[in-house]
Amino acid sequence: MENLKFILVCLAVFAGLVLVAMLFDRLLVKDRKKISDTHYITYTAIFATMAGVLMLLEIPLFFAPSFYKIDLSELPVLICTFYLGPVAGVICELLKVCVKLLLKGTTTAFVGDFANFAVGCSFILPASIIYHANPSRRSALVGLCIGTLCMTVFGSAFNAIYLLPKFAQMFGMPMEAIVGMGTKINPRITSVSTLVLFAVVPFNLLKGIVVSFLTMLLYKRISPILHKGDDRRKARRTEAGQA
Repeated sequence: MENLKFILVCLAVFAGLVLVAMLFDRLLVKDRKKISDTHYITYTAIFATMAGVLMLLEIPLFFAPSFYKIDLSELPVLICTFYLGPVAGVICELLKVCVKLLLKGTTTAFVGDFANFAVGCSFILPASIIYHANPSRRSALVGLCIGTLCMTVFGSAFNAIYLLPKFAQMFGMPMEAIVGMGTKINPRITSVSTLVLFAVVPFNLLKGIVVSFLTMLLYKRISPILHKGDDRRKARRTEAGQA
């Protein structure tokens, strides 16, 4: 029954995030591209596969317990959502986790994988919405900064309220044992709140800053290649219409 509840929560969160992405896509996105379903699906799948592979490359952190490891899987997802919009970003985020599960499976009873998806969406959705509302380098930077803050706040609260208790329940561990893993690394970690403050908050901030920096560095270099393809497809549609 608990596993079923967890699955239902995962499905509800995914459905809710897709609906939010669709709503903002309709209301705010000003640079919506007219591309084929095949093109949309193909690029989303490509970026999701890249992200899933990057998700396997986890870097342990000296200030957090071993189950908190940083990865750069949000980088391809951000490029995808900057290119195709918020809905593609949420779908790419989900597919990324599916690819990782196919390649490696789970070591956290799916709790960590669900956390990666939900917290990742709290990062990429604000960044994507702000960028597409007024596409520019400045709006991308503002969106990434706000996305980092949203991920830090949401990720910290989500860990404290739901993820850490669920992790303890799934593994049959007392919460004190999880807190104790943090205490061994940092003596100031003595409770769930201090675990979140001294481990989860800096974890999300560090990930957001690193991924944002790499996104700003790479997207403008990749963007002309992506949009060159758009121009060719537009030209072919125009020629077909004239014919």
